[in-house]
Amino acid sequence: MADPALMVWIDQDLCTGDGICEEIAPDVFQGRDDGLWVVKETASNWGADIVFDGEQAPDGARGVARVPDSQIDTVVEAAEECPGECIMIEPFDADTFAKRGA
Repeated sequence: MADPALMVWIDQDLCTGDGICEEIAPDVFQGRDDGLWVVKETASNWGADIVFDGEQAPDGARGVARVPDSQIDTVVEAAEECPGECIMIEPFDADTFAKRGA
């Protein structure tokens, strides 16, 4: 599988808990029990379900999920619509990706 073009994470300090991101891109964003949202990877896109919620995998800046090429437009839309401006989209970086679970 080729490397994705983008990766995404949520700055928990800026998240307002509106959930617009999950409404727009449910394959990439998921609500957490404390009312904040986190990123995730789904088995249908990456072969395994991983939620970057601080329990299953790191959250915040270390909870970096790959963005499926088919979801780029919806993830960008979610970031643009987010009232907290907390969705951080970056070019895919293999080094950052490798350290995300460290």
